[in-house]
Amino acid sequence: MAPLKVGYLLPTRDHAVRGDHDLKRLIDQARQAEALGLDSVWAGDSPLTRPRADPMLLLSAVATATSRITMGTAVLLPALRHPVLLAHQLATLDRLSDGRLIAGMGGGFPNAATKAQFAAVGVAFERRIALLEESIEAMRRLWSGEEVSYTGRAVTFHDVTLAPAPVRPSGPPIWLAGGGEPALRRVARLADGWLPYPPHILTYAHERAYIEQSATRAVTPALYATLCLDEDPGRARERLRVSIERYYNAPLEAVEAIQAMFAGPAREAADWLISYAEAGARHLVIRLAADDHRAALEEFAGTVLPLLHAKGKA
Repeated sequence: MAPLKVGYLLPTRDHAVRGDHDLKRLIDQARQAEALGLDSVWAGDSPLTRPRADPMLLLSAVATATSRITMGTAVLLPALRHPVLLAHQLATLDRLSDGRLIAGMGGGFPNAATKAQFAAVGVAFERRIALLEESIEAMRRLWSGEEVSYTGRAVTFHDVTLAPAPVRPSGPPIWLAGGGEPALRRVARLADGWLPYPPHILTYAHERAYIEQSATRAVTPALYATLCLDEDPGRARERLRVSIERYYNAPLEAVEAIQAMFAGPAREAADWLISYAEAGARHLVIRLAADDHRAALEEFAGTVLPLLHAKGKA
């Protein structure tokens, strides 16, 4: 079994919602994560639905400010971008990072705000999954560095060559979000990794087994999870509520019904995450619900991370 890896979601949305647009602080937090021994840092994508800094531009700065840590998008929405331009951006970012990039991707959560975001950039929301799938196929072809063509139902181009090509001949690994049978079939068919957030461990274990049995390539099972650490469970719950409702503009109960979340003491948080690892997760992407993100990351690295690393080596 592969070692357990642990990553950190840069709080791009949290900073934006508070009116803090000093992006250098986010780059400093990526450096902090690397110094504290985390394996990866991640940036989300939502230009209009939940506005924040552009993930690829931010990670370009992170690439030059760090030397070891893996970088990923959690998750990018390819349907908002033309695949030739997106393939070029990701190949360039892969070069900047010396091959440390993971391209986490998704279709976009089906709600009114996401539909409005697609409408604003002139993309039919109903075509987002077709665009996602064809973009993946087209980008992998483009990343060869050869002159290529692609003809699909949503994407078509002829005699195109990209430079620079990515560090890896096949391009950065593509991880897909999502749960439920259609999404799982897509992961098994197209992805190098799976980045879901199911709130129930049994669901995670069942869906991971489905992918393992169906995949045409090795797929890294990951998990996107939110933590709010506090020795007082009641206080942790209220802090989580404030953070989540500010982030999503939706009730905590609605969000936690579909996303993996934990509020409480560090030891219990580690046990909760370890249960996902025991269900097959090999890369944990942690979003911290906090006001002071530097302090929260220090706390996580000092309390939860050692327990996870110990489990990963067991």
